[in-house]
Amino acid sequence: MDRACSPLVHAIHPSPNFEPRRGKTRADMLILHYTGMMRADRAIEWLAAPQSKVSSHYVIDEVGRITQMVPESERAWHAGVGSWFEETDINSASIGIEIQNPGQDLGYPDFPDTQMAAVIALCQDIVVRNEIPATRVLAHSDVSPGRKIDPGEKFDWSRLHAAGVGHWVPPAPLDPAEVGYGVGDCDALIGTTTALLAQYGYGITPAETLDDPSSKVVRSFQLHFRPARPDGRVDRSTLATLQALMAAV
Repeated sequence: MDRACSPLVHAIHPSPNFEPRRGKTRADMLILHYTGMMRADRAIEWLAAPQSKVSSHYVIDEVGRITQMVPESERAWHAGVGSWFEETDINSASIGIEIQNPGQDLGYPDFPDTQMAAVIALCQDIVVRNEIPATRVLAHSDVSPGRKIDPGEKFDWSRLHAAGVGHWVPPAPLDPAEVGYGVGDCDALIGTTTALLAQYGYGITPAETLDDPSSKVVRSFQLHFRPARPDGRVDRSTLATLQALMAAV
């Protein structure tokens, strides 16, 4: 099967911002983003501008129109600095999809049903053709905690998983009375949580004291897997959700 493009594409708008993959013949990760801009056409223009130094393999607008900008065989410049397990060149390892949404700083509307349907269809096609494992379908925030927060807590990862894409378990219920542990706190619960986050793939150093970088990783996990309260605090709901995910790997 052709691993350079998807048959679901509606339009092609080439970006010059790509290069050969480094050390990999094909992608084994799929990274989902939001554009962080008010309009998809402006996002596409920016991703195609040489001076932007950014690009993506695909862009999906609000009505589900899919635009391809970089062949899947090439290294698009979508993820930037990040890591997952021992992989530190996320761009060489991944395919990037930009989903039109202005993001938290510009109102952060819901992702429309028609757009989500297109996201699901494209993701299904990509993961099958490239044999991408469910645990390597990730948010930009997963691979770049603190630096990035997209696609954010409104993105419906459970719907994606129900369609056979990505890893997911129902989040453990929140206890409204539990404040959880924040930066500077020390507890065995923090040590267990940070150790499991590292085992799952996040770039975190296990410790019983929660520092600011680790809190940002916790928030990134919550944005994806426990979106009801992505506050970066370690609580029992976060740990229970993480334990269920690990058991389901």
